[in-house]
Amino acid sequence: MQDGTEQSQGSDILTRLHSGEVFIVNSRRRNGLILFKRYHAEFAGPGAAVGGDYDCDCQRALPIGNLSLLTPESNEERQKAYLIRRQWIRLIKQITENPVPGQRVQKILDQFEQYFPPDIVAILPDVAFALLVGVLPQTVGIVRRLGSEVNNRFNY
Repeated sequence: MQDGTEQSQGSDILTRLHSGEVFIVNSRRRNGLILFKRYHAEFAGPGAAVGGDYDCDCQRALPIGNLSLLTPESNEERQKAYLIRRQWIRLIKQITENPVPGQRVQKILDQFEQYFPPDIVAILPDVAFALLVGVLPQTVGIVRRLGSEVNNRFNY
């Protein structure tokens, strides 16, 4: 895989995603992208394919960590990256299957804090997590303030 230019601006990333090319999130770094679609968001973590036809409907991209996008050098690399993207989607799907919104939020926050430094997770916007797990941004804010005790206060 050829190393891509470091990306720091979401709009630059979005331009690359809409170019029609397929990229791979560098699997040797703790980095990723939250891809905002019309009604939801998806997380593409290390090793995942981004761009191409798959993300032509992406409206905004939020880089996490020191993002590095690579260009696949073979069809096998591209295919493997698509399989990894599906694994990331399945992980988020498992979290969203929990019927309790506060628990979904706590689980996604826990997952991100296991993988990324807490200071990085802390600056990610509530709306990003909300769109990942299908809750209101206010729910994310409440869970962030109250932590896991939110589940003891109300189960809605």
